[in-house]
Amino acid sequence: MAEYQKIEYRIGKDGKMTETVLEGASGQQCLDLTRQIEGCLGELEDRELLPEYHQEPETLVEIQEQTQFLQQ
Repeated sequence: MAEYQKIEYRIGKDGKMTETVLEGASGQQCLDLTRQIEGCLGELEDRELLPEYHQEPETLVEIQEQTQFLQQ
């Protein structure tokens, strides 16, 4: 079964779109996850990597598991 992934797209009044990977990927996985969609949307003007991009995937999984535990 595929892991849940959440990507947010925001389109401003000027037509500029912002894409943010919220869940299910980190580091290079974020870029791999969004590459095909970005190719369909057109030319990429700029890319800003969030701090989570630089975290190790194991660290993010551990944080997500702790968050789920606390929410229960």
